[in-house]
Amino acid sequence: MDIRHLQYFIEVARFQSFTKAAEHLFISQPTISKMIKNLEEDLGVELFERTKRKVVLTDAGRLILAQAKTIDKAFQNLQTQLDDLLGLQKGHIRIGLPPIMDADQFIKILGGFHDQYPHITFQLVEDGAKKIETNILSEDLDVGITVLPTQEDRFDYFFLSNEDLEVVLPPSHRLADRKQIRLEELADENFILFNKDFVLNDKIRSSCHEVGFTPKVISESSQWDFIGKMIAANFGISMLPKSVASLLKEEVKRVHVINPTIAWDLAIIWPKEHYISYATKEWLTYTQNRLTVGAEDQL
Repeated sequence: MDIRHLQYFIEVARFQSFTKAAEHLFISQPTISKMIKNLEEDLGVELFERTKRKVVLTDAGRLILAQAKTIDKAFQNLQTQLDDLLGLQKGHIRIGLPPIMDADQFIKILGGFHDQYPHITFQLVEDGAKKIETNILSEDLDVGITVLPTQEDRFDYFFLSNEDLEVVLPPSHRLADRKQIRLEELADENFILFNKDFVLNDKIRSSCHEVGFTPKVISESSQWDFIGKMIAANFGISMLPKSVASLLKEEVKRVHVINPTIAWDLAIIWPKEHYISYATKEWLTYTQNRLTVGAEDQL
């Protein structure tokens, strides 16, 4: 039994005639008779009492007709919703965003996509890159922004942006007037970092270890503006992506760090082994095209 059996049954009941139902459906009368016979065999009941003048529903036929109409309506609604999805008239995309990024470029891309597909909605979830990757794999998010390198065996990705980290210092700091600072010169400083949910925490710690010291971390936070306030209040120093450091409203000094220069590369990721919705696929294509055009314009 498939949906056509039920649809043909509904039409025969409506017209009380195999012939009229067949004409309405543009099929032959023997075809529809065979379909109804197959349905009766599948259900193990007779659906119609057949007379020379018309066919009449049996008690079982009346019971099944009500359910058949419900099933047919649900199928039609499903088809409509699928058509909407395929035509991108509907959709919902859950995106994970790290707070350690300049959101201006991303918001412009999101706005352009919304103009083109106004019925697709978004849920934006701020979290650290580690949590974003975990939530994508658990299917709580569709896509997200993370820090490269990522787990290439589990995620597909394309490049979003890159910049360097800067040292952010109180204005009175002994190194505040320098144009650049060697990382090893920060060995005795008090560090204020993003918490361990953020890849930035790992990146700073590992970079410090590479040049021979373990950073003395006196505080961790999940908010870049709070970190800025603590630096301005002379609690310690931090290291932030250049674009984020530029957003700090407090009076602080920003200095380029060298030996090593610490890169901050962001990418948009999605899972390799999971289903990707039509809306999400279209957004990924749109975003990648916008980024490509933007990169070409800068050449």
